[in-house]
Amino acid sequence: MASINIDGITYSGNNVSISGNNIKIDGINVGECSTNPKNVIKIVGNIEGNLKTDRSVTCDNVGGDVDALGSVDCDHVEGDVDAGGSVNCSDVGKNIDAGGSVRCYNVGGDIDAGGSVTCR
Repeated sequence: MASINIDGITYSGNNVSISGNNIKIDGINVGECSTNPKNVIKIVGNIEGNLKTDRSVTCDNVGGDVDALGSVDCDHVEGDVDAGGSVNCSDVGKNIDAGGSVRCYNVGGDIDAGGSVTCR
């Protein structure tokens, strides 16, 4: 279970969804975050499920997929990463689809990037 800190408030859960200013944890609406969509969502801890947001996100390990309209900066992701911006990850178990550049280690699937690709 992840400890998710958004706008100074800590939540716990496995699947995280942030759309507009609504925060849902495991399908339950738990609160609101800043109405500024430019805020980067920072998640502390491992997420066992999926992460979906209409913003940029930084996080630790994700057991499922990451879907963000902004950029994604995270550690290991078991599933796919779909980002409207750039992606900076450790290992990704499946595919990466990024509107910007991609920096990663090992990728289990394909990489589709609108910018450069660097595998370290």
